[in-house]
Amino acid sequence: MKRQNVRTLSLVVCTFTYLLIGAAVFDALESDEELRRDGMLKDITGALKKKYNISEDDYKMMELVIIEFKPHKAGPQWKFAGAFYFATVVLAMIGYGHSTPVTAGGKAFCMGYAMVGIPLGLVMFQSIGERLNKFASVVIRQFKKYMHCQRIEATEMNLMFATATLSSIIITTGAAVFSRYEGWTYFDSFYYCFVTLTTIGFGDYVALQNDNALQNKPGYVALSLVFILFGLAVVAASINLLVLRFMTMNAEDIRRDDNELQSSSHHVVTLDGEVMAVNGKLLAGHPYIGDVMEIDQMSIDTSSLRSRSAYVVLQNTTQSTTSMAHPFVKFHCEYNKRILLCRERYLRILS
Repeated sequence: MKRQNVRTLSLVVCTFTYLLIGAAVFDALESDEELRRDGMLKDITGALKKKYNISEDDYKMMELVIIEFKPHKAGPQWKFAGAFYFATVVLAMIGYGHSTPVTAGGKAFCMGYAMVGIPLGLVMFQSIGERLNKFASVVIRQFKKYMHCQRIEATEMNLMFATATLSSIIITTGAAVFSRYEGWTYFDSFYYCFVTLTTIGFGDYVALQNDNALQNKPGYVALSLVFILFGLAVVAASINLLVLRFMTMNAEDIRRDDNELQSSSHHVVTLDGEVMAVNGKLLAGHPYIGDVMEIDQMSIDTSSLRSRSAYVVLQNTTQSTTSMAHPFVKFHCEYNKRILLCRERYLRILS
């Protein structure tokens, strides 16, 4: 089995194991508290109904009104400031759920806006993250040169440490600001900043939703937007490093597999677009398919072949033959090229 397949299978197993562990821990931490709160709310609801003689229908109406009124505590949500905040949340894929369009036109525009805006935002954050990594590598090299280090190149660990440190500074500073303006505890503010910058966006804590802040505190609105956009760019820098590192590992595996293949594929027979080695190993769609020559079909046991046309690979070459290859071969070659380009980009950041 190829190393890429082993790594992919390992990642799938690890991810599902991580999900099972997370589910078990959340169950242990939250389920009892959920039952306690549910019982307490039912007791309070029953007491209110009995005290004020409220019918079930009236209570449901009051409940609906209270829920619908909650977003309006921050003032008009769809004036320009609130609409800009909503557009930022959509583009960043945070999705607090604090305010949503209710008209058919608003919902339709939101879907179209997101289809264009989300890819645009992803590309922007990825590009900014790459520039931040490049800037960090320059600063690290200058610092190492100043400290007279033997190796002045910025290593991947240096960059990861730098972006992690910057992310921590942004989150801790943002937590202090939101704790002051929103009246949250510092821990809750830290939790809000983390959930926001990782684009989880549960919506249990949302800034700018009290005291008509969207209209009366323009400076605070601007600060919140800068925090979201710049914070996401820094987080994107960290993710950019991890993704490029993973792609580099894939590129190394591909190059290693290709080298192994070149050493064992001097005698290859193709059957209707499938490439099979003499020992029976299937090599379909591999980019290293060299010049071929038609041979006498009598020199091959045609009873074992489904096709009467057989070809033998005389020589491996890295010359591109994708113009004559099966579409899957073209895709495979293009995919390998892109992975190798990612590896080169990763190395350029470190240099």
